[in-house]
Amino acid sequence: MRNKHFDTQCVHEGQLDDPIYKGAISPLYLSTAYGYEETDRYPRYFNTPNQVGLAKKIAALEGAEEGLIFGSGMAAISTALLAYLHAGDHVVLQNDLYGGTTNLVVEHFHKYGIDYSFAENLTPDAFKDKIQENTKVIYIETPSNPLMKIVDLKAIADLAKSHNLVTMIDNTFASPVNQNPLAFGIDIVVHSATKYLGGHSDILAGAVACSSQHMTPIFAVAKSLGGNLSDLSVWLLERSIKTLSLRVRQQNKNAQRLAEFLSQHPQVAKVYYPGLQSHPDHELAKKQMQGFTGMLSFELAEGVDRDAFQKSLKIIQPVVSLAGVESTITIPAITSHKLLSPEGRAKQGITDQLIRFSCGIEDIKDLQSDLDHALKTAIDEG
Repeated sequence: MRNKHFDTQCVHEGQLDDPIYKGAISPLYLSTAYGYEETDRYPRYFNTPNQVGLAKKIAALEGAEEGLIFGSGMAAISTALLAYLHAGDHVVLQNDLYGGTTNLVVEHFHKYGIDYSFAENLTPDAFKDKIQENTKVIYIETPSNPLMKIVDLKAIADLAKSHNLVTMIDNTFASPVNQNPLAFGIDIVVHSATKYLGGHSDILAGAVACSSQHMTPIFAVAKSLGGNLSDLSVWLLERSIKTLSLRVRQQNKNAQRLAEFLSQHPQVAKVYYPGLQSHPDHELAKKQMQGFTGMLSFELAEGVDRDAFQKSLKIIQPVVSLAGVESTITIPAITSHKLLSPEGRAKQGITDQLIRFSCGIEDIKDLQSDLDHALKTAIDEG
């Protein structure tokens, strides 16, 4: 049989057989103690039946040879970075990343003797200017959190290869439905699987996908750091990914229509969404993405009371995470990027009026009505 298409992979790839009862879904193996005569199977070694099956599914969705499942997105990110960075090494990162990643680098890398530089902008030349003799890794995130900036995947991959560097990308905002960075030459993909892969706001997990060669040092570090995911959560995540394609494509549609709606709203100063023709990276996004994601951000206009706006929402929920089937908002300045200093947030363009919006799968008319009501209420109270 030829290679399965993406939607079919979401459902069937990596699923475990039930040889006894012939169940239609993967059986769940909760044991933490396995016989050692034929295998060294152990949950912290990432090789229980459910862990192996889920890793195979995620690898297939990203077009990778191997996958590895972690207890959180930050466990995946920190393990991948520490696998390739040692004392005396240097890493180049883009200047607007998920706040937890930035905090890891700024607050902790000095303990390990690892140096770092942030590219001043997202052009290949900006990354090139920061490369040093001891640089080992280029780390990017596209679309970026929360301003939805787009990085040229092929240009960064080509730049890294010309300097014999390893490239890593946080592909969380896009998901494998919308973007497959390995196809453009990126070496290692990481995910907060808590987000689109889980998709129901009830699983905390992370993932790495890459070639077998690149996975070897990551696996070695992962076993020592112990950031594995429990098999119950592994089973739930494998279940959730079965609907990944359906969920994300509906979220893409809702995000496009909401971005267009908000861009015309008098109480909104600016909308950040790569699906809009007005987005500075729109053409680049079209070249390297199959969909523009279910994430967008927007600036409330001057005079709109931010707190009154979020309190007036009836369907859309103010929460700290994203990418669930329910639509949610968050204020990056006090949530995802609160660990940054006010100066650091200002440098990235993250204002106190910035709202990050995660589109769910609800009816678009209900979402538009909820936003319109809340925006008008906030200006009236403001």
